[in-house]
Amino acid sequence: MQNIPETVNSSIPDDFWLQIRNDYKLKPDYINLENGYYSMMAQPVLENYLNDIRRVNLEGSYYMRTVQYEERQKIKEQLATLVGCDSTELIITRNTTESLDTIIAGYKWTSGDEALMAEQDYGSMLDMFKQQAKRVGIINKMVSIPLNPTSDEEIVGLYEKAITPKTKLLMISHIINITGQILPVKKICDMAHRKGVEVMVDGAHAVAHFDFKINELGCDYYGSSLHKWLGTPLGAGILYVRKEKINNIWPLFGELAYADNDILKLNHTGTTTVACNIAIHYAIDYHSKIGIKRKEERLRFLQQYWTTKIKGVPKIYLNTPDDATRSCAIANVGITGIKPADLAKILLQKYKIWTVAIDSANVKGVRITPHIYTTTEELDQFVAALKEMAKS
Repeated sequence: MQNIPETVNSSIPDDFWLQIRNDYKLKPDYINLENGYYSMMAQPVLENYLNDIRRVNLEGSYYMRTVQYEERQKIKEQLATLVGCDSTELIITRNTTESLDTIIAGYKWTSGDEALMAEQDYGSMLDMFKQQAKRVGIINKMVSIPLNPTSDEEIVGLYEKAITPKTKLLMISHIINITGQILPVKKICDMAHRKGVEVMVDGAHAVAHFDFKINELGCDYYGSSLHKWLGTPLGAGILYVRKEKINNIWPLFGELAYADNDILKLNHTGTTTVACNIAIHYAIDYHSKIGIKRKEERLRFLQQYWTTKIKGVPKIYLNTPDDATRSCAIANVGITGIKPADLAKILLQKYKIWTVAIDSANVKGVRITPHIYTTTEELDQFVAALKEMAKS
């Protein structure tokens, strides 16, 4: 990747993005519009990752007992700079589920405490809250996020009305994974803190997707996966805990080497895939060369490119807000009369377009997540397929 423009604007030529596309080895069997689960590594990242697998294998236990700790600390500091927090508030995990389940299960609950969340939140975290209800006796309260909110205040008010004196923890999605809706995290956190409620943010799809800093959100806990939009190997994530909250979380695994207020107490998960962790450095480097503002602009452009072409088409409906500022790369679309599973199946088998069906939490459609290597020509093929199916 060379000759990247220094400025960010809407007129960056397509040949720049075609140059980026050349950094990805793409399977020719289908158009991949399901990058939200796992966004593959760019080839420069992949090659460095493979080299480090060989290096760690060559050095064996010598690497594990010496070099790994220094490298891990440097990478953690890079991540802290990337996401906007102090490195003493951050640990490297395997994914968002591990990160947020660490908080939910390690929280000092008492019977009768209330947790508040939305039915559109990710299932793994909802399951962990249900486990705590069985184990400790907490009460889980649920709201439902409107698909097309009229304002930030509508969303903030929805959560605010559900808070009671027993509410201890509020979980919110930074970006809802099934619809792509970005929530007003700072406003929700400010409201919750005024009522004495802590906030945990599911940022699985946010890091390296759009521009933000965790320390500007005002949340208490934040988890994300790095194999989605940062482009690391599978098995890399982060957990942020505000410094003054670390003492309140019990470790899930035995760890007595660190003080109660040291976040490393939450990071003792045994031997890890160290080459995966090293690759975070290469992914950050690749991401930084593009720039988050340029990347966000491109991702939002790609989503708007195809969604504007199907608005108003009979039988086609969107499950993503109309306001462009309330989403970025991710959107969800459905066709009246076609079940989501059937829609995804037809798109793959007939049109060679890979998507994922969503049929839960009042959302019925397929989730569409283009990536920076996606072309407008590929999106034109997708739009043509939707229109053809809607007619038939």
